[in-house]
Amino acid sequence: MTRSDRSDQEVKDTVQQYWDGRAESFDEDSQHGIHSDEQHEAWLSVLREWTGEPPQRVLDLGCGTGVVSLLLAELGHDVTGVDFSEEMLERARAKTERTDLSVEFERGDAESLAQSDDSYDLVTGRHLIWTLPTPPKAIEEWRRVVRPGGRIVLIEGHWDFDDPFDGYEEIHDDLPLYDGRPPAELADFLVDQGLENVEYEPLMDSVFWGREPNYEQYITVGEVPE
Repeated sequence: MTRSDRSDQEVKDTVQQYWDGRAESFDEDSQHGIHSDEQHEAWLSVLREWTGEPPQRVLDLGCGTGVVSLLLAELGHDVTGVDFSEEMLERARAKTERTDLSVEFERGDAESLAQSDDSYDLVTGRHLIWTLPTPPKAIEEWRRVVRPGGRIVLIEGHWDFDDPFDGYEEIHDDLPLYDGRPPAELADFLVDQGLENVEYEPLMDSVFWGREPNYEQYITVGEVPE
């Protein structure tokens, strides 16, 4: 993979345009939205296990249309969702208004957060890190906003498709983790970025995705040092 001459901001602008364009149909995909009671309960179960006793102060990064944010709020956590795409955030806010849950949604850059130091108990992100031009900078920021002893919880995957995703043809070489990573490799990366006690667990049951996953899916969790 050879990095182009594009600036990080140019890469991020392309990523934003892509996800703005995906916002309207995002939840229709069974891998993104929640389409059954069984799928809903499965996600609640895995998030309950890895996020801890509520209420935790949670920063859900790359929150998209608020799928995970709302699940976390349903578990009793105090949730703020952040995304680079205003189109996604508009749908997240509208979705939340149709519930009795409370989630704050803000536009922001996962690699340069406006949040204060040590202001959250944990950061969550689902299929986010592969979209970032500077993942080490992102982890540094996430560590900054999470209190010592808090956690970073990532739902990620590993794919090796022959062709880049539509919309990512020009920038996939500018994204160091574009193809995702096997869980052990991402765990090593998180350790290299200073997280401790990193664990991971497969999420290969079709109930999570509404169909059999066509690539490796998992959740990985690391702790911010005390």
